[in-house]
This record gives sequence, C-alpha cells and structure tokens, in this order.
Amino acid sequence: MADRGQSPELDDWPARPDTSLALNRLGTFDWDLDSGQMHLDDTALDVLDLRPDEFTGTAAGLGSRITPSEEARLDARVTQALKAGRSHYGAYFRSRRRDGTPAWTHIQGHILRDPDDRPYRIIGIVRDAAHDPGEPGVGGQEAEGRRRMTGVVERTTAILAHARTVNDVTDVLKDPEALGHLGAVSVMLGIVDGGRIHLVAEGQLGSYVPEIEYTRIDAAFPMSEAVRSLQPVFLGSREEFQLRYPQLWPYIEPLSVRSGVYLPLIAQGRAIGALGLLYTRDGDFTAEERNLLVALGSGIAQSLQRAMLFEQEHDLAEGLQRAMLPRRIPEVPGARIAVRYRAARMGRDIGGDWYDVVPLGEGRVGVMIGDVEGHDTDAAAVMGQLRIALRAYVAEGHTPGTAMARAAAFLRELETERFATCTYAEIDLSTGMLHIVRAGHLDPVVRRGDGSCHRVQVAGGLPLGLPPRDQSGTGSGYPVTSIELHPGDTLLLCTDGLIERPGGDHDGGMRELMEAVCTGPVDVEELADVLCDLVGDAGGGDDMALLLLRRRGAPTPRGGGPLRLRITPGAPDDPATARHLIRAAVAAWGARDQADEIELAADELMTNALVHTDGGAQVSLRLTAEGRIRVEVEDESSALPHRREAGDWAVSGRGLLLVDRLAVDWGVEPRGGGKSVWCEFIVPVPPVPPVPPAPPVPPA
Repeated sequence: MADRGQSPELDDWPARPDTSLALNRLGTFDWDLDSGQMHLDDTALDVLDLRPDEFTGTAAGLGSRITPSEEARLDARVTQALKAGRSHYGAYFRSRRRDGTPAWTHIQGHILRDPDDRPYRIIGIVRDAAHDPGEPGVGGQEAEGRRRMTGVVERTTAILAHARTVNDVTDVLKDPEALGHLGAVSVMLGIVDGGRIHLVAEGQLGSYVPEIEYTRIDAAFPMSEAVRSLQPVFLGSREEFQLRYPQLWPYIEPLSVRSGVYLPLIAQGRAIGALGLLYTRDGDFTAEERNLLVALGSGIAQSLQRAMLFEQEHDLAEGLQRAMLPRRIPEVPGARIAVRYRAARMGRDIGGDWYDVVPLGEGRVGVMIGDVEGHDTDAAAVMGQLRIALRAYVAEGHTPGTAMARAAAFLRELETERFATCTYAEIDLSTGMLHIVRAGHLDPVVRRGDGSCHRVQVAGGLPLGLPPRDQSGTGSGYPVTSIELHPGDTLLLCTDGLIERPGGDHDGGMRELMEAVCTGPVDVEELADVLCDLVGDAGGGDDMALLLLRRRGAPTPRGGGPLRLRITPGAPDDPATARHLIRAAVAAWGARDQADEIELAADELMTNALVHTDGGAQVSLRLTAEGRIRVEVEDESSALPHRREAGDWAVSGRGLLLVDRLAVDWGVEPRGGGKSVWCEFIVPVPPVPPVPPAPPVPPA
C-alpha cells in the first residue's frame, strides 16, 4: 500500500478516465480544420516525445517527429476520409524519438461536420503502439507500400505511353514528383551506344558525374553488369556498394545513398539501356519490391524503345525531305532571301512542303513555295519531282502562268492521285515589278518599308494535279497578278503549317502571323526566326515551309518606273503610240540627245515581232540599276532572229544590223514558248555644276 500512497490519484476506484489514458500512454488531440490550430494534451506530447515549448500548435509542428514520407501518407489518409464523407479514420505510423530511435504510433480521429456536411474539426487519440501484438503497423505499412509501388508502376507506365522521344522519357524520370512516388532520391538512365553506356539523365541528388557519363559495358559498374547479364543488380547497403564496385564507391561515398537497384532495360531480347534507382533507406529489397521494380523496368524499356525508333524514323524522314529541298539558296543581287523548313513531329510521316529560288538573269529572280497532299514518303518523292519540273519550266523562260500550267499537267501525268498547292512569283529587282501566279495556295503577304502589311489578293487557279476547268486546252487557267515591290518591301510566302493551330483555327493563326510580320524585325533572317518561334510546338501536326524576300536598293530612279505596253498586228496606231511613249520616257531619264537612236532601235525590234511572228508583242522600257536604258520586245515565237547582210536593193534584213550599230549591247533570251529580244543604251551622267568660288573676305 506504500506504493499506492505514492500515487494518490490511484486511490480512487474506479480510476478516472484521464488516469486510465495516461497510464496506457494514450493522449488526445483536437484539430480545428478552419484555423489549422491543433491541441495536444500532455500524454499526447509524451507519446510523441515533444516538450510543450517545442510544439507550435499546428499540424506542421509534428514534422520534427514524423518523417516526410510518413507525413505524406498520413495526410493522404486524412484527405481520403474527408473527401469520402467518413466520420472516422485510423492509421499506424513510424515516429522518431528525440534521440532518433524509431517508434510505432497509432492515431485515430473522429470527424465533425456542419449541417452542410463540411468537415470543420477532428477530435481523436494518439497512443503508443510499441506493445501492439505482432506490430500491426508493420503490416499496414507494407500493405501501403505495396499499393504505392503498384500505383507507381501503373502511373509511370501510363505516362510513358505518351512519350515520343528519348527526352520525353527522361523528363518523366527526372520529375521530382516521380522520384517521390518511386521512393528514390535519384534516378539515372543509361542508353547502350555501341560498346558503351551513355548516361543521358539523372534526377535530383546530384549523382550525375561527368567522369562516368560514358562507361564501357565490360566495366566494373553496376549499370554495366545489369546490361551484360540482363539481370537486375540490388545493393542493400553502403558496404555492398564499396565491396562490389570499388570504382563507383568514390562517387557514392559523399552522398546519402544507402541502397540502390540497377535494372536492365530489355527490348526484343537485348539490353537497350539500364535504369539506376538510389535510396537513402537501409536493408535489402523484398521479393515483392523486386518484382514490382522489374515490372517498372519492363515498362520503361518498351517506352524507351518506341522513343528511340520514333527518333530514328523521324531523322531518316526529315533527312530524306531535306535532301529533296535546295541544298543552298543562291545569293541574288538586289535582294535578301531567307528560307525555313520545319518537319512535323509525326515519326516517319513527312510532308511535301518545299521552297525554291531560281535566278533568271538580268536582275530577275523566281521564288516558289508549295505543298503536296499527304504526309508520307510518297508525298516527299512527288514533291521532289514537282519542284524540279517547275524549276525547269521557269528556267526555260516560260511565263509564270505557262510554267504553272505545265507543272499541273506534269503532276497529272505522274498519276499519283495526289494534288499540290503552289505559289510562284517572278520579280524584276531593277524595276520592282512582281508577277505572281497561285494554284490553290495561300495568298502571299507583303510588308511595306513603312511597316504596314497586307495580303495580296492573287487570282488563283486550281491546285496542281486536278483536271483543268478548260477541257479544250486553250488558256493556262492560271492568271497572273502583277504588283510593284518597292525598295525595302518584303514578300512572304508560306505553307499552311505556319498558320495551323490546335482546333483548326486558321483565321486565328493568320491574325497572329500578320501581327508578327508587322511588328517583327526588318532583317529577313531575324523575321524568319520570329515566325518559326510563333508556331513553336502548337502547330506540330504539319510540316512548314517559309520564304522571305526583301528588295534592296534606293527609291525609284529619275523619271519614274518602267514602261510596259502591248502592240498587236490589228492595231495600226500601237507602234506610233509606243514610239511616242518611248521618246517621252527617254527624255525623262535624261537621255534626250539619244531619243532618236533609242526610238529607231525599238521600232526595228517591234517591226520584227509584228512581221515575223504571229500575234502581238510585249514592249517594255526601263532604266537599270547600272544606269542603262533597256528595251525589250517579247513575242510568242521560238524562232530566234539573226543578223544577215542585205543586198543593195533589198527591202529588209537591215533591222538587227541597225540595232547592233546603235545600241551598246543586244541579245536574245528564250522565254518558254517565245523569246525576248533586247538592247541597251548608256545614259550619260548629268554633269555636276562647278562650285563658284567663295567671295573674298573684306579686310577687317
């Protein structure tokens, strides 16, 4: 009874509830969910080995006694009970005493809810579970661990199913949240590259060491052993790291790593890589953990193989398409040209987008852009053939409308059942005259030197490869639109991959494009980069081609722009009108003293065209950048003229002789089904008036 006297609170029988709770190390807590305040009685503080001054009065104040992983598990249990509408919950968890030794603790709570079923308070008990038979908390933890690991495998496999590149796979594995689910503090991914393993990814902890970025497969490293043996390597302690892999130990020793596993990534019976997981926990892995980790490695191996095959196929397809595009863009005097091509991220499915630049001589250049229907190697092959054919028609001298019509017929003759859209523009950089023909393609965009932008409404024809509207065969079906491109103006041609947006919002994409062109940099290379960045990954479902041409040069020379007019055999006044306009233009350009010679030479060229060819002729007169007046007469006859000696009484044959004597240079250029005969005259530079001498300064 003496002992009983030392504990006067035990004199009462039956014992009071607080005495019973205290003697059995069972404390209470009261948690206000709205304010976050938590109250722990003295017994609860004793169970958790907390002094009253150490407890902050909130759930966060328990962090010094509960590990982060256990805290996350408890939070998940409480959250699940609150969302499920339950009134009670309970859980075992491992806590840490002040000296760091582990202890089992059990918590149980009753959830109070308001009339709207909103939880606002939890009242419960915290008890020491060290003497529970068979440590039931261990079983609960193991069950929780199994559920967690199974969920990790399922979630990781589901996420990796959408990975399309090796970077996608590594991003998933390096995600800190993924590391937390795996229970690892670091993840390393190595890919077999010949006789070596290339370490391509490492997440957290900082265990990525440059010295072992590449390791030989026959090296004494756990990742190499996993690849060689096709068996996982499990390491349950730091001592095992040191004994089995002394070459790796210097890199592991400064880290907090205490165990690890290295999984071979096997696809089609061979190792394509290895996965390393490092842990801060001690102890070997259970059979169930090993099975789950092997299943995880299998899922990662399949995703990695898909990603590697995708990248190989995409690189092959992109290389094929790039090989069919021009290898270089020629330097064109008087213009700055920038091109861009971006392949769609669709594996082997490549498109038929293309661009090309064709120098035509005499300050003229042709630019084209197009898109063959479909996303496969056949589309790319048709694209290559069509680009070369259109380039050949243009280089032969065919007019833009004729060249496009012949390209359409060429594609129909291929019998590929494919159609293509295309825009071709031909510009004379000395005059700025731009002739555009369009076959079912997007309208081009022009940015003026003052920054204003507008779409050029080009009268277009059908896409290439479709049956022509005019079955009679007369007329090309591709009308030509002419505009003037002033110095400082920029022409933009693109395929629809540049304006495609998710959901098919082409109008929104076009608005973004126009705004970017108007506000973008003047330099065409910089502007091209801005437009490509505008698309980014949003329009990755289609490939994209872009061509920008900016005309260089000063404003239009003296006398205004070029003169262009047409003469026909049935209009007897046309030659007289042409002579009058030529004389006026020559005078305006400061060559009045040469007006007779230029008019006579032009008259001879016009007469040859009217007399020796069927149909009319196109007469043009312009002042070149070199300061020459150039006369051109273009007709539809392929017969080339030649100079011949005329007899004393001959009434013809002296025309080209006169042109040769009067002009500084002349020549003939084929133009598809016709030709252009031209001649040039040097314009004298006006003398600079002498500067009068300064008047004498009077003496002071």
